[in-house]
Amino acid sequence: MEEQMSITIYSTPDCPWCKKTKEFFKEHKIEFNDVDVSSDAKAADEMIKKSGQKGVPVIDANGKIIVGFDEHSLKKALHLK
Repeated sequence: MEEQMSITIYSTPDCPWCKKTKEFFKEHKIEFNDVDVSSDAKAADEMIKKSGQKGVPVIDANGKIIVGFDEHSLKKALHLK
């Protein structure tokens, strides 16, 4: 049985790196929860607490925090080749 991944991306609608990260998830058929921090102050605070960053995207992959679109780190966290 495959382990269920819990993926959340903290993003904004006009962020090109956020779009790239979401495209990466879709390309690899990875389900994710998209949280728009530009319209949700509570989520923005949560993102800052988790990452220490105000910049997006911030990805929470089963508790592993990845800041920015880092394909190598994403593949490693998501166990992709």
